[in-house]
Amino acid sequence: MNPLIVDANAVGAGVKHATLDVIGSGPRAIAGVLEKRGVEAHIKTAEEALKRTENFSGCDLLLVSGMTSDLPAVKRLVSKWRKHSKGLVLVGGPISSNPRDALVKAGGDIAVIGEAEETLIELIDTRVLESESPLKESLKNIRGVSYLENGSLKINDLRPVMKRTVYDGFTPSTKVIREYPRYYASRVYVEVVRGCSNYLRAKLNSDSTCAKCRRCVEGDFEERFYCPLGLQPGCGYCSVPSLFGPPRSRSVSKISLEIDELLSEGVRRIVLSAPDFLDYGRDVLVEPEPLTNPRQPEPNYELIEGLLSALTSIEAFSKGEASLIVENLKATLVTERAAKLLGKFLAGTPVNIGFETGSEEHGRMIGRSSTPRETLKAISRLKKAGLKPYVYFIHGLPGQTRRTAVESVKSIKESIRVGAERIILYRFQPLPMSAFSDHPPGHPAAKNLSSRMIFEASRRANMRMKEALVGKIIRVVVSEHYKRDPRKYIAYPMLHGPVVLLEAVEGLERRILDAKIVSVISDRMVKAIPLKESF
Repeated sequence: MNPLIVDANAVGAGVKHATLDVIGSGPRAIAGVLEKRGVEAHIKTAEEALKRTENFSGCDLLLVSGMTSDLPAVKRLVSKWRKHSKGLVLVGGPISSNPRDALVKAGGDIAVIGEAEETLIELIDTRVLESESPLKESLKNIRGVSYLENGSLKINDLRPVMKRTVYDGFTPSTKVIREYPRYYASRVYVEVVRGCSNYLRAKLNSDSTCAKCRRCVEGDFEERFYCPLGLQPGCGYCSVPSLFGPPRSRSVSKISLEIDELLSEGVRRIVLSAPDFLDYGRDVLVEPEPLTNPRQPEPNYELIEGLLSALTSIEAFSKGEASLIVENLKATLVTERAAKLLGKFLAGTPVNIGFETGSEEHGRMIGRSSTPRETLKAISRLKKAGLKPYVYFIHGLPGQTRRTAVESVKSIKESIRVGAERIILYRFQPLPMSAFSDHPPGHPAAKNLSSRMIFEASRRANMRMKEALVGKIIRVVVSEHYKRDPRKYIAYPMLHGPVVLLEAVEGLERRILDAKIVSVISDRMVKAIPLKESF
């Protein structure tokens, strides 16, 4: 078997326009499964695979990972593959939560839904992947897959979520990281928690879609897991609990080993990835029950401290040769103690926290676990602890009205007042296997007054904060020459932030240096000059 993994995440039609410096953990996890079975794996980005079809040469299995918005690119990849190989195509990642997209529209042979590790091992061990056409009899008995049989879409039962000890037994590949362009300047995600603890249900149209049993609000851990009407758990716009279940944490030793190996390969920016980092170790506190309560118990302070203590003692971090970032927190778990603990080890680093809507009623109706007041308090606590809160909002959500938009605008302003350093705004897109999967996408801000209000408030806030950066000195890692003007470089802040356009000094690629911000180019980019004494 000679497989090729193609990372098509966030490429849309085939070219990545944003988050160019992000390398997710999913494709490396798949490479790790293949390596565990003695199969050498290779990864290419979608851009590379679409440009250079010689990457397909000699390969007999294509594994494509993409999001729902990446359907055009996945379709193009499969089409090009068919011209060069008779091998099977496995499609995974969020796009496979809608098997019709992955198989009928994109043209894949097998869609892997949800957690892929055990499913992929079973596909390898049953030798299904060694055939030019999938063996339908074998596929019928494999959970977590979908396939076409005589033109009919077959969707098998989902595979039960892995227990924590089983999940911790899998090791993502680290050696394939060098196959990514710009890996040395990218934010490389290392998964520390999989799954989400928010098992509330969205209550839009609650008269017809809620039994009012209150299990998901007041029930014990096991009761919250099940809804008598089968409503999808979690925030209505999110599919994480449906696809990946309740949180499970990786061991400190496995996380430390993976990060050590990535640093030895030349990675310089590590992101600890989790739907909520403060869920780390909370699952251990309630085992064998599933962690389905986003509030109780409080964070597992001892395990979090043990993890952060072990990681920050790694020499590359302690010497400032690499950076460690935590992403994603739920306001419900940002206690005073949790904020101080994060500040103890990660002072000066950004942390992302979801606000989504400024309306308390709207938040409750879409399944949010925290209120606007709690979120503002969490932002304030994180700021006081020395962290840099980045705050998420979403426009175009189901249930959005002019009134909820006004409240969101107010909450954006309040977030800045209490310490937020960036507003991250998304437009609502329905995700398969989420409560809002059947809702239409949110209107572009230019075509909807309420969304435009939120968009403009976000843009103004970010521009003001970017302007406040002028004159500041930041630590950056230099990526490459700027394509629009090869006389300049693109660089990324070690601790995340706006893209930096550097005045050129030859030979800076891959260097870590200090730079002084001299002007604001846009709400996403600033201009800086490198300080010669730092390199």
